[in-house]
Amino acid sequence: MTMEFDALMISQSDDGFLKEINKIAVNDLPEGDLLIKVSYSSLNYKDALSASGNKGVTRKFPHVPGIDAAGIVIQSGKPEFKEGDEVIVTGFDLGMNTWGGFGQYIRVPANWVVPLPDLLSLKEAMSLGTAGLTAGLSIDKILSAGIRPEDGPVLVSGATGGVGSMATAILSRLGFEVTAVSGKQEDHFLKDVLGAKQILGREDFLEKYNTKPLSSADFAAGIDNVGGAILSGMLKSVRQNGIVTSCGNVSSAEITTSIFPFILRGATLAGIDSAQAEMCWRKKVWQSLATNWKPLNLSEMVQQITIHELPDKLEEILKGKARGRYLLAHEA
Repeated sequence: MTMEFDALMISQSDDGFLKEINKIAVNDLPEGDLLIKVSYSSLNYKDALSASGNKGVTRKFPHVPGIDAAGIVIQSGKPEFKEGDEVIVTGFDLGMNTWGGFGQYIRVPANWVVPLPDLLSLKEAMSLGTAGLTAGLSIDKILSAGIRPEDGPVLVSGATGGVGSMATAILSRLGFEVTAVSGKQEDHFLKDVLGAKQILGREDFLEKYNTKPLSSADFAAGIDNVGGAILSGMLKSVRQNGIVTSCGNVSSAEITTSIFPFILRGATLAGIDSAQAEMCWRKKVWQSLATNWKPLNLSEMVQQITIHELPDKLEEILKGKARGRYLLAHEA
């Protein structure tokens, strides 16, 4: 197949890393079981790092980022998928060192691919994307620990970001009272769109919950997306047998906490790695996201953009100025 398609190509030069919309031949894609025409992708912090030339994310350039993709199978070398199937691909090596969803075609191994669940459109799947999947995995951990809405409020940090906004909206739909921790005091978005009941500024939260070895036990659970002092404060403020999930480190990769939350309250710290999550767990969470976990205001949580807007939006994400989710729609 000699067809060409548009993609955001990141290349390295003497002046740094360039972001350009280039034509790429399908034949230049890596080997893989499935050739997929990408309808939608979405933007994530990891994509912004890749596009900036971060060698901890992407080792070789030129490169096409995009750790999320949803589209239609064009060619299949595996019997479990056929031409015309609608599918989701998130995580694994997509968009890191394998060219990703910021191009109109991808070629990937079949064991990276999730069939699109019934009741979920391709557009909805990428409105959720890795952020929604990560939030869903975190919530599944909390529910599996026996935490229920009647047990008390749940903390969500970085609540206006991708994972945080999805977690807040899903928890709210499930009947949980969410306390959003955010550096952005956006009452309308956090309360009216996402459904948060309370908003705590980052500094206010730290002053109240991270100045002592153990703070007041005000929360049933927490979903942390930023790391550092916020994660420490969450651990110190959960109730008996509470659980805190951790999936991000934009604030810091280090935490400082006493052992008291663990030995006096039986707290659990659970790491979430959505990139390598087992396929059976992915399918379970995607099915929930397609049904009773789907955020009621999902369309209001995302802004649809074109491939030509990608460089500016990736820069916004890198600088922490994004709110909610950006949805990349490829031309048909």
